[in-house]
Amino acid sequence: MKFAQVSEFENCFFLSFEQSKENGLPVKGKWRSEYFKNDNPIVLELGCGKGEYTVGLARRNPDKNYIGVDVKGNRIWTGAKTALEEKLNNVAFIRTRIDFIEGCFAENEVDEIWITFPDPQPLKTTIRQRLTNMIFLNRYKKILKEDGIINLKTDSEFFYEYTREVIKENKLRELDATNDLYADPSKRDEALTNIKTYYEKLFSDKGFKICYLKFRF
Repeated sequence: MKFAQVSEFENCFFLSFEQSKENGLPVKGKWRSEYFKNDNPIVLELGCGKGEYTVGLARRNPDKNYIGVDVKGNRIWTGAKTALEEKLNNVAFIRTRIDFIEGCFAENEVDEIWITFPDPQPLKTTIRQRLTNMIFLNRYKKILKEDGIINLKTDSEFFYEYTREVIKENKLRELDATNDLYADPSKRDEALTNIKTYYEKLFSDKGFKICYLKFRF
């Protein structure tokens, strides 16, 4: 039922494998002019799950446009329905694989990216699936503006350290890094600790430290 409803929600889009190999989404390159109808910055949440972070940020920042991306429609349903009920016109969701992100946005169309609690893919055989390896980062680079920001929140210190190594090895610019975000939350924007995804709350309640990284190309 949720899957069917998502396909009918006016704030949800779907990009198939076939579309990703052709022209991509019809709104690609036209998000501001055709969907949001403003010139505000576009912020993505990759692997958005139920969209708690996408919706939470949108509530706080009506002067920015937020788009959550996830492969599971029944996850997106929660955030999309909440956004419609609250009439949040600065929110949209895309159901697709993150591998196909270049089919969703034109070059330089995105201002900022959030990667929230991704699967750390700890096995060496799955390194290509880590959302902060250079295969994915090069995809993000194509759609990000020149000074675009990437944020990572994770409960996995392994993934946090792995990403820092990627940043260092590829001479990217690390802007902020902590392996214990809640040790001194006053040092950073309140949204970092006051908006929690389902997984962040789950891991925090179990005593896991939350890691945060902010960087750019």
